[in-house]
Amino acid sequence: MLIGYARVSSISQSLDLQLEALTAAGCEKVFAEKRSGTTTDGRAALEQALEFAREGDTLIVTRLDRLARSMLDLKQIVAGLASKGVTFRCLQQGGIDTTRPDGKLLLNILASFAEFETDLRRERQRDGIDKAKAAGVYKGRPVSIDVDKIRAMRAAGDGPARIARTLGIGRASVYRHLSVPARNRE
Repeated sequence: MLIGYARVSSISQSLDLQLEALTAAGCEKVFAEKRSGTTTDGRAALEQALEFAREGDTLIVTRLDRLARSMLDLKQIVAGLASKGVTFRCLQQGGIDTTRPDGKLLLNILASFAEFETDLRRERQRDGIDKAKAAGVYKGRPVSIDVDKIRAMRAAGDGPARIARTLGIGRASVYRHLSVPARNRE
């Protein structure tokens, strides 16, 4: 059986082109999701596709970066498939077919490029944030916990668990803010 897997990184992106290509390639079952590819954590459709695949099946993606952006993740996924007797194919990088030695070589080369691209993007993002911070434009995440309210509730006799429940925050946050002197708060 041919099993397709499609992924885009954000909700605003469309899966349509990938779904059409996978269907045209003969995939009988297609799993799709809108999640980042930088990790396999939290990718339910990928997990379902990998569990669904049986010996003799082939997992197909349109592009290698749709499956994984990290060399380690890609190798683990492909090794897991191979251990089940499942092959892997990539439509737009047609030379990737794990049943052949040259396909395995190409898989590793392209996986290296995908990881390199992710690292470069992360580096550019960090440079942009550092530049914005230096210019005073980037202030970080807005404060979401009202420390004065925590202190007032504590002074009124409420315990950390009740404060946390009332404010909808974790107890650890309550303890952390109670232990910081008022003059050291941000």
